[in-house]
Amino acid sequence: MANEVIRVIKERRSIREYLPKPIPREVLEDIVDCGRLAPSAINLQPWLFVVSTEKEIKEQISKLALYGKFIANAAACISVFCEKDNEYHLQDGCAATENMIIAAKAYGIDSCWVAGYDRPYSEDIRKLLGVPEKYKLISLISLGYSDKTARRPKKALSDVVRWERY
Repeated sequence: MANEVIRVIKERRSIREYLPKPIPREVLEDIVDCGRLAPSAINLQPWLFVVSTEKEIKEQISKLALYGKFIANAAACISVFCEKDNEYHLQDGCAATENMIIAAKAYGIDSCWVAGYDRPYSEDIRKLLGVPEKYKLISLISLGYSDKTARRPKKALSDVVRWERY
């Protein structure tokens, strides 16, 4: 089991091109459930997840998100919100986002994390989705099946790790 989790983490890459194939609702629910189970400061669990699968909504999100035009062609988009009066809302929302993109990859579904926090379009997306004002957009996650592979390599471990001190 541990080897499988590690394999999924090491293989996951951001993918922005998707096949026109829907993701079953129960799979989307399981992916969001993995986000719900992420660690959160003081276990406050301040999140709210809005799953968009309707073409019109995805197109509207893609028009608002500066670097998320590909969301229009994704099978689904998960908008991650957290209660903004929680001091750790950004960290908590990012932990949930990471859990969901790893869970998606375990299902063979590709994804791309699109910035949402304090972006010029954050409030517009919140309003579009009818989310109450007490929530702040943290991220957008495009999801879909793809036959594409990412070409950009990751840095070597030796380039980014030091032991004890720099």
